[in-house]
Amino acid sequence: MDNGAASYRRFLDGDDEGIAEIVRRYKDGLILYLNGFVNNIYIAEELAEDTFFRLIVKKPRFSGKSSFKTWLYAIGRNIAVDHIRRDSRFSSVPIEDMEAYLIDEAGLEHAYIQEERRIVLHKALEKLPSDYQQVLWLVYFEDLSNEETGTVMRKSARQIRNLLYRAKQSLKAVLEREGFVYEEL
Repeated sequence: MDNGAASYRRFLDGDDEGIAEIVRRYKDGLILYLNGFVNNIYIAEELAEDTFFRLIVKKPRFSGKSSFKTWLYAIGRNIAVDHIRRDSRFSSVPIEDMEAYLIDEAGLEHAYIQEERRIVLHKALEKLPSDYQQVLWLVYFEDLSNEETGTVMRKSARQIRNLLYRAKQSLKAVLEREGFVYEEL
């Protein structure tokens, strides 16, 4: 059982600090994941709040069949899908507005190059189909296993492996078309 499940159990037993720990631990990743659905960081923040609100008010049962993070992201995904069904308006916020710039004085040039590569990568991700974006985000940015990603996306582990392979090939093609240079820094 991971720490999120233990915190949730404590919350269900009456310890409000349990839900605070869950919010602190999963908030940022959940917001960025949900942003992939709505393309608006502010709406993604609201959807993440709705996800945590659902935990607090409805207190759904966590069965332990998956990791707590996978279960939480699946709840967030369902809330995002419901939002999209209700309100099909999409707006986009540039990726530059979403990321904090962490620059070390000694490595200013290195940090600048890394940031530019990150921006190029995120812009290339935006050009991929939604399923490709989701699978790449969950596996590489959220460190979920193929099985956990399958649970969130409602696909089998084999489908995730195939989807991940196609997504990586598509991402590589987009990056190469845009002149991305693979080099070690």
